[in-house]
Amino acid sequence: MLKVTDLNVYYGAIHALKGISFDLQEGEIVTLIGANGAGKSTLLNTVSGILHAKEGTVEYLGENISNEAPQVIVQKGIVQVPEGRKIFAKMTVMENLEMGAYTVTDRQQIQDKREAMFDRFPVLRTRSKQLGGTLSGGEQQMLAMARALMANPKLLLLDEPSMGLAPVLVEQIFDIIQDINQQGTSVLLVEQNAHMALSIADRAYVLETGHIVLEGDASVVMNDPMVISAYLGG
Repeated sequence: MLKVTDLNVYYGAIHALKGISFDLQEGEIVTLIGANGAGKSTLLNTVSGILHAKEGTVEYLGENISNEAPQVIVQKGIVQVPEGRKIFAKMTVMENLEMGAYTVTDRQQIQDKREAMFDRFPVLRTRSKQLGGTLSGGEQQMLAMARALMANPKLLLLDEPSMGLAPVLVEQIFDIIQDINQQGTSVLLVEQNAHMALSIADRAYVLETGHIVLEGDASVVMNDPMVISAYLGG
């Protein structure tokens, strides 16, 4: 479904991603774990078209999308939930959801999808007329995920969905991620909570300073001594 080959990305003179290659098959949850500055968000932003690689390719469903604009990539079925949620704070919950569906032209489809989001995230129904900026952190994360799902993604990119949330909310968010995946959406997950990420993922890649240093089935990666020492508090 997604194939990234020999990706090299720079911020000015800084070489942020160094020959990254990985893949994601349809129906999978694949997680990228690593410390701050490892290149995880840079990788997501390159897949979604926010950044463009100096070298290497991003292929989606067999098509090279390396130089496509973000809005084109959204229309093709890849949607990102950014780090820090980045909801529209001065717009209502309802308006945030409608912004997520800006690529959808069928008004009935938008209405049906909005109702589906309210069923999936009941708290958003009760907050539908409330400004996004007045929601709690957990509610904002749910809104950010619902806004992304309004675009009917085939592949959902999640950047640090548990950041800043209480443990009980973290578990709830990860349950929702699993449910989204079981409903047919593939997931590429960037997450600093390595234990939670590995517990729901099919496969994992470990990034360090722009390189992939370990990859494999999530259960195997979870039991790797280096991962236990560096990311699982062992």
